Amino acid sequence: MDAEHGGVTQVHPERGRTASLASALGRGVRRGGERARAGVYAVADRIIANAPRIPVRDLETLRRQFPGLGPEEIADKLVAGAAHGTSTVGAGVGAAAMLPAPPAMPTELAAEIIGVATIEIKLIAELHEVYGLRAPGGVRQRATAYLGAWAQERGIDVTVPATVNAALGVQMKRELRQQVLRRSFRNLPVLAPFMVGAAIGAAMNRRDTRKLARKVRKDLRTKQTPWSDLVPLAE
Repeated sequence: MDAEHGGVTQVHPERGRTASLASALGRGVRRGGERARAGVYAVADRIIANAPRIPVRDLETLRRQFPGLGPEEIADKLVAGAAHGTSTVGAGVGAAAMLPAPPAMPTELAAEIIGVATIEIKLIAELHEVYGLRAPGGVRQRATAYLGAWAQERGIDVTVPATVNAALGVQMKRELRQQVLRRSFRNLPVLAPFMVGAAIGAAMNRRDTRKLARKVRKDLRTKQTPWSDLVPLAE
């Protein structure tokens, strides 16, 4: 009996340790997933909060800054500037190490996502200006609509109110978080080690910004409002 009991006491503690380890690993995975979701939500919420503060040039200002150029030429300039900006962010995110990081997300990655989003949302807003398709509403309403356009990677059909309204709802936040999640997973490998991945990150951001711009411009061209139908540029 003692030997039998000894056998039991020799086996059961091992089983107990294995079960405890499995349980601990399970809790760790769950906590990791929760922290990752919290990080994505925090970045998305920060992008949403920043959007109304992004300085957007209206059509008159853009025409003054690019005299003699037509819509497509100005749009080309805007895309080139934005692509340069996002590539610079991709190559220099380490400089933002002092920014507070959302939970379970490297500071550099969070700063890059927010920085790139800011540049691309500004680009989308100004492309809508150039094509004579400014989103309706005040600054906050327009910013939210352009956030939806960024998340969906497409232009806004300002002639259909339902399209604009849809960009203001829960669906937009869900798509925005998905966009942040996609960018997080795409950019994570190029940040480790950072010095090796900087050039790759710059190239990826430049490529993705140009790709986004092509999609948005394709949508906007189909509904473009000629400048002659808009308020004339003041002399």
